[in-house]
Amino acid sequence: MTRSEIRDSAFKLVFEQLLRDDNIEELYEIAEEIEEITVNDDVKAIVNGTLSHAEELDGIIESYSKSRKLSRISKLNHAILRIAVYECIYDDKTPDNAAISEAIKLAGMYTYREDVNFINGVLGAFSRDRIKEQENA
Repeated sequence: MTRSEIRDSAFKLVFEQLLRDDNIEELYEIAEEIEEITVNDDVKAIVNGTLSHAEELDGIIESYSKSRKLSRISKLNHAILRIAVYECIYDDKTPDNAAISEAIKLAGMYTYREDVNFINGVLGAFSRDRIKEQENA
């Protein structure tokens, strides 16, 4: 699987978990049964990491979302943002610009045009602050 395919499967599982609030292990089993979402160790690493840091990630998302409270962000956008912010902070193998680019690509596939702009704005502001922090470190 390519990194984009792994991320796409992870996105679908994170989104499903946001919708259903089911135990993630149950969602893995369902995904494997219906064979529409690939579940492997790489997918699970992103999903489990994203879910284990969900509260922190949501706080970051909300702080950079100037136009919408977290409760007003669609579940699709929420899942995309969670994964992108998780990868930027916790995935040393994925550069921030790649995580953001992939998030925009996912948004382009699954959301409305204005949502793509919203996601790009949130992640762009987040990224600019991270660059400033790294320069000052």
